[in-house]
Amino acid sequence: MPAITALYAGLLGLLSLAVAYPAGSLRGKLNVSVGDGGNPELCLAMRRHANFAEWVPITLILIALLELNGVSHTAIHVLGAALVVVRICHALGLKVDNMKSPARFVGASGTALIVVVASVWCVVRYFTA
Repeated sequence: MPAITALYAGLLGLLSLAVAYPAGSLRGKLNVSVGDGGNPELCLAMRRHANFAEWVPITLILIALLELNGVSHTAIHVLGAALVVVRICHALGLKVDNMKSPARFVGASGTALIVVVASVWCVVRYFTA
C-alpha cells in the first residue's frame, strides 16, 4: 500500500470537492443542467474542476508508482505536498478575465513539472532496477 500517496490522495480528494462545489452550486442557482448556459462564472467553475480532474489522477498514479518502487519517503512527501500546493494555486489563479495570473502560472507549470519529474523518475527506475 502506498501509504504516503494515500495521504495526498485523501487531501486532493477533499480539494476536489472544494473545487467541484462551486460548479454544482452555480448550476443549481442558474438552473443549467448541462454546459455552462453562456455564463462565464459557471464556465470558470467548470474549468477549475475539469482541469483538476484532468491532471491530478495521472500525477497521483505516478507518485504512487514511485512509492511502490522504493523511492524515499521524503521524495514522495515533496511530490505530494507540492501537488497539493500547486493545485490550490491553479484553482485560485484561474480567472475569467486574466490569462496571466501568477497563481495560474505556478499551478499549471508546477503541475507539469511534477508530472515530468515523476514520469522520468519512473522510466529511470525501470531501467536501473
